[in-house]
Amino acid sequence: MTTQYTPIRMHPAFRGGKLTPWGGDKLKTVFGKDIPEVPTGESLEISCIPGLESTDDGGRKLTELIAENGAAYVGRYAGKAFPLLLKLIDAQEALSVQVHPNDAYAGEHENGKLGKTEAWLILDCPEGAELVYGIQPGTDLKTLEAACAQGPAVSPLLRRVKVRPGDVCNIPAGTVHAIGAGILLYEIQQSSDVTYRFYDWDRVDAKGNRRELHIQKALDVTNLSFAPEPKHWEEARGVTRMLEEPFFSLDLIRAEEEEIALPALQDFGFLTALDQGLALAWEGGAVEMKKGESFFLPALSPKLSLRGTGRAALSMPRGE
Repeated sequence: MTTQYTPIRMHPAFRGGKLTPWGGDKLKTVFGKDIPEVPTGESLEISCIPGLESTDDGGRKLTELIAENGAAYVGRYAGKAFPLLLKLIDAQEALSVQVHPNDAYAGEHENGKLGKTEAWLILDCPEGAELVYGIQPGTDLKTLEAACAQGPAVSPLLRRVKVRPGDVCNIPAGTVHAIGAGILLYEIQQSSDVTYRFYDWDRVDAKGNRRELHIQKALDVTNLSFAPEPKHWEEARGVTRMLEEPFFSLDLIRAEEEEIALPALQDFGFLTALDQGLALAWEGGAVEMKKGESFFLPALSPKLSLRGTGRAALSMPRGE
């Protein structure tokens, strides 16, 4: 008989202060997280990033748990680089205009790191909120490079789209993007911290210093043809697969006083409660999920279901 492994509540690592000067306090006020400072922009919900690992209830790092349990926890990824990273992001101010490399470029130029394809689920935002989502059609690389040399000249070349809660934005490596002010979102991404900044809105810190830009690398990896559109989740009852991309899938789930079976796991899963009122259940056990809590679902989890009323997000790796 195969041993089964029950879901693990994860405790996040945080990035704040000078690392996320654009952050706020919503990770605490909306989700009740014990952020270390204001501003805090990122809650790394499920993470194997060195120095920013998430932990279980006993304080053990996810990296340690995976090393001990191997394929029982991560399936085909046993002995390989952990492929995904899950964040909740509070953007009180707009993020820098940025782009991420693919695996090949990051491997060559960033000491073998993974590239970064990501996706966002907009959880909350003000009316009329916008984000940067690609470059204006017809812009060529020379024009973009010349604008970068002038800083603010980049702004008119940016493609902006309006978003609302429930929108899902897929962001393949090479897509120029920036989260807009006032947006709270869920982010699933490749497990990478490689970011190239084009422009940071001419912001300065208390000492008058600007953040580092990486213009040449950003130009190297930008795909000018990408012009994606958000997909909207209509919050139908049950499980809705919103994304099925080369690196991950994203299922959004809505329950109304019922029990909903979760999809079969692909190697492992990340489950996040978007509302209060849900329990994660399996034969012989269940655990209440607080709003904003994330659980790591091992490869050899029992059959899982959600009980109660509320919404949740489930991400899993894909590929190979």
